[in-house]
Amino acid sequence: MENRLEDLRTNRDLKKNEIAKIIGVTPSIYCEWENDRLAIPTKRLYKLAEFFEINIDYMLRLDNKKRRIKKNTDLNRKSVANNLKELRKDINISMREEAKMLNTTSSVVSNFENNKTLILGTFLVELCKKTNYSIDWVLGRSDIKKININNKASLKNR
Repeated sequence: MENRLEDLRTNRDLKKNEIAKIIGVTPSIYCEWENDRLAIPTKRLYKLAEFFEINIDYMLRLDNKKRRIKKNTDLNRKSVANNLKELRKDINISMREEAKMLNTTSSVVSNFENNKTLILGTFLVELCKKTNYSIDWVLGRSDIKKININNKASLKNR
């Protein structure tokens, strides 16, 4: 199992269909996420982490340090855009270089940083894996910017 969703769910004695209902997706979609056959969209990553009151980095096995995060707030897209811009500037790369890192275009990166579109979950996970930045920090859930990426985690198709 690539992510910890099943463990988190079963530790709360919940069935897949119960979590799916809470998150607002079909049971089959949730099952695909739990079995790592489908990428989890950014808004749903946020919602799952809020429900479990846990850091996304741990939930996706990017970090083995489990942190309790209880925010109960909505995803602030403007804050996410600002954090993405800060991340790129911190690592001193251009939009073009970041786009190449994510196998996309500069205009897509620009749209993320200018809050025209929310960063896709697959791009978010890949960016954080490659830079050791915390997904939770990017999404405004934590003040901890950097994490020690669990190199044993191979999160395919995220």
